[in-house]
Amino acid sequence: MLPPSDQLTVCFAHVAYRFGDRFAPRNTGIRFIEARSREELDATIAQADVLVCSGMWRNDLPKIAPKLRFVQSCSAGTDQYDRDVLKAAGIRLASGQGINANAVSEHAIALMLALLRRIPEARDNQAKRVWRGMQGDFAKREDEAGGKTAVVVGLGRIGGRIARLCKAFGMKVIGVRQNVAGGAEGADEVHSFRDLATVLPRADFLILACPLTDETRGLVNAAALAAMKPTAQIINVARGRVIDEPALIATLQAGGIVGAALDVTADEPLPADSPLWAMPNVLVTPHTGGETHMYEDNVLDFMVENVGRLQRGETALVNQIV
Repeated sequence: MLPPSDQLTVCFAHVAYRFGDRFAPRNTGIRFIEARSREELDATIAQADVLVCSGMWRNDLPKIAPKLRFVQSCSAGTDQYDRDVLKAAGIRLASGQGINANAVSEHAIALMLALLRRIPEARDNQAKRVWRGMQGDFAKREDEAGGKTAVVVGLGRIGGRIARLCKAFGMKVIGVRQNVAGGAEGADEVHSFRDLATVLPRADFLILACPLTDETRGLVNAAALAAMKPTAQIINVARGRVIDEPALIATLQAGGIVGAALDVTADEPLPADSPLWAMPNVLVTPHTGGETHMYEDNVLDFMVENVGRLQRGETALVNQIV
């Protein structure tokens, strides 16, 4: 149970997001502090009853946070949090699942359209002041989404919306999810993870929107990539390690698939020596799929609701993990 609002301290820990600016006008009576670096977080975490964070989390933080009782993750993914550590320290955890569902699903579609319409190539030509003429080579021509098949892996809030948006473009959608009984979410058909290899040969686009788990780590490996047709492309708005990145690079270099658009990579920031930077058939965005003007407010809505529940002694949280 959390203390009343006038005795509560929330720590917002993020290098960029301006939670304090959006929280102050709410006039909740709750004191807040902000940390913009891990050093600042280490110096302030002992004051916090509630922590809002994502990338700054470390599993040794509970050792220096005696008051901490609740962590509101500001990301949908929570693989960075050790559940056993949190349970041992008596700290509750809730995810940000759904906070950025609109933004990430729209980003996935933007990446798909950018590949179809060869937008990166057009931008490169603009920088070089090149006006490309009409293209006779089918392989170098822009394309359209209608009639193509998208295999969407993960049919949660993000993947389900991706499926529905793909349908709006006249695409056939094959959904892949852990629990088939969870529903098709607008997809034409749905399969389990174990059936992925059987549907990959049908994919014009493989769109990854699943969480990183033991089951999905390395899900798209060399064998999966080899099952795809050479005209296929990959969109990843899930987690970088869902893909075997060296296998992806080798497949792209060999022409095994046409291209990829990645908002996430195995290591972030993407190392300067990664071949992905310079590959003309790869579009990289820096894990910004979830960013939106509404991001801070969306996170704060979840946090305020969960804090209220804990203050009232309720046990169930929105997006409860621990």
